[in-house]
Amino acid sequence: MISAGDFRNGLCFEMDDQVYQVVEFQHVKPGKGAAFVRTKYKNVKTGSVVERSFNPNEKFEQAQLTRQDMQFIYADGDLYYFMDQETYEQTPIHQDKIGDGIKFLKEEMVCKVVSYKGDIFQVELPITVILEITECEPGVKGDTANNASKYATLETGAVVKVPLFVNQGEKIKVDTRTGEYLERA
Repeated sequence: MISAGDFRNGLCFEMDDQVYQVVEFQHVKPGKGAAFVRTKYKNVKTGSVVERSFNPNEKFEQAQLTRQDMQFIYADGDLYYFMDQETYEQTPIHQDKIGDGIKFLKEEMVCKVVSYKGDIFQVELPITVILEITECEPGVKGDTANNASKYATLETGAVVKVPLFVNQGEKIKVDTRTGEYLERA
């Protein structure tokens, strides 16, 4: 059992026969009255996000999630197939479970597949990935007066902003959470 006072980002708990994940929390101690925990949490199965205030002493059952490393093999329509690296069993996962990181998903990439009681609800990509630039305009020499950038298309089809000195054919490191260029690889 955990109390609402122990909430942290990413923590999963059970409430009303549903599993929720804390997205954001804030401990509030007003000048008058009792303290409370303002929380934004999402239903891990439906994805709906709710904001609510809890008494810090409210108790919840902590949800036991399973995180398993699986390798992405290929996509077929809306289904993305992942392989268990120990049993070689293939699991189809709908693209909705992958989220925005889908644009950085590359074949043979190892991801964490998160499930609760055997029901897959999320695929976590690595925080950073190295991808090749397949298309971008050449950099203009001498145009460094300000923090200028240009758009580049990556091998997965994603479009990111990169500095002017980066060229087509180079590999770059990208943050999958924000979609930002980090550095040359």
